[in-house]
Amino acid sequence: MPLLSIITFLPLLGALIILCLDKNDTKAVQRTGFVASGLALLASIVLLVMFDSSRPDIQFVEEFSWIPALNVHYFLGVDGLSMPLVVLTTLLTVVSLVASLSITNRVKEYWFWFLVLETGMIGVFGALDFFLFYVFWEITLVPMYFLIGIWGGPKKEYAAVKFFLYTLFGSVFMLLAIIALYFASEPHTLSILELTAQRNRFIELGMTFQMLVFLGFYLAFAIKVPLFPFHTWLPLAHVEAPTAVSVILAGVLLKMGGYGLLRVNLPMFPEATKAALPFLVAIAVINIVYGALCAMAQKDLKRMVAYSSINHMGYAMLGIVSLSAAGFNGAVFQFVTHGIITGALFLLVGVIYDRTHTRDIDAFGGLASKLPVYAGVMTLASMASLGLPGLAGFIGEFLCFLGAFGSWKVAAAISVTGILVTAAFFLTMIKKVFLGPLNQQWSGLTDMNTRELIAVAPLAVLTILLGVYPRLGLDLMNETMTMLANFVRGS
Repeated sequence: MPLLSIITFLPLLGALIILCLDKNDTKAVQRTGFVASGLALLASIVLLVMFDSSRPDIQFVEEFSWIPALNVHYFLGVDGLSMPLVVLTTLLTVVSLVASLSITNRVKEYWFWFLVLETGMIGVFGALDFFLFYVFWEITLVPMYFLIGIWGGPKKEYAAVKFFLYTLFGSVFMLLAIIALYFASEPHTLSILELTAQRNRFIELGMTFQMLVFLGFYLAFAIKVPLFPFHTWLPLAHVEAPTAVSVILAGVLLKMGGYGLLRVNLPMFPEATKAALPFLVAIAVINIVYGALCAMAQKDLKRMVAYSSINHMGYAMLGIVSLSAAGFNGAVFQFVTHGIITGALFLLVGVIYDRTHTRDIDAFGGLASKLPVYAGVMTLASMASLGLPGLAGFIGEFLCFLGAFGSWKVAAAISVTGILVTAAFFLTMIKKVFLGPLNQQWSGLTDMNTRELIAVAPLAVLTILLGVYPRLGLDLMNETMTMLANFVRGS
């Protein structure tokens, strides 16, 4: 059974069915969306159960010739790098759709675009042919543009255009890099696995060729992560996007960039990677420290969480540039836990904004006495995000630093300051929002309702579960990450 194709295209099938429904039949639209995304989640769990974590190679391969004239194949498969991200995508999509039940404007179009977006994201993590990879990569652009541009905040159009142009700018360079690889390979191919196997051929073509193609991919992936100085689209997009879109943006879309660096840049261009390492380390440190300091300066709760994402992706980048198994494991674990934790944080920011129509941290105070459940879950997510041992966020950061200290001691030592700043701004936020006397302006607020609890509960459970028993995630990715680290270092 082509299980990976089923997971990828079930959401698209749901989107097409929604197109045929009456736009006024909101319940039917939502039911269809839940069935499609729920079945995709169920199928991804089945795939996870069947996945052999003792094997580092690609599994569940589906391949057939698609465009013979160009040697383009429909080529899907997953390994320990992509499997966790496929499950993360299907889980966060269902969670986001629960949060989307509050959307009342143009419901049919909203759910249609959301399901198209899910297909694009899963496809990126499953595609093993560059043609297919690029198609899925670009598919994610269009739904995200409309989801921010139509259902976003006051500056939604500007935020949507900025997101689109930034990402498209990177995509153009990625396309040029893909074309260059196609003509440099012998025989000409777009298979990611075959091109990786031909890396010695790219080394023979000289450092100039390697660096140019490396940079083409790097620009596309760095913008998506986002890495400094390409990060400026992210805070605005988060602030203007509706809650569920922010969850997907932080939880999945940013991971596409880090995934690309591990899947393409490092194994395919080892010499260029080693030459660029000092630059990449510097970028990782800037992301960590600069992202944390910017988050600390924010008064808007959502903007603070957005900048914390830049900070946390810096940790993942630090793990990647360590070129070690520990660092790679830490980076991918950080991808997953950041998606879970930050997804919960954005959901919780949406909860308080729906009630108060403000995200100004200074405007709150003493909410723990009025909203005890909300305060408890928000504190849990904040503690996980600042890396408290026993919660999921700690494991990824620990492994990233463990890998980095072996190769980049000074950079790792400087980056540790990011942890302190992150702890400072999260604790300051908790103090201002939840502690002290209750601001009487909010005396009529109600605690989280059933729908909001259903959305955030799985993320809270996973935050604790992966924190106390990280083997659940690490066993899944370790063999592939160890093989990748040996492959990159052994060049």
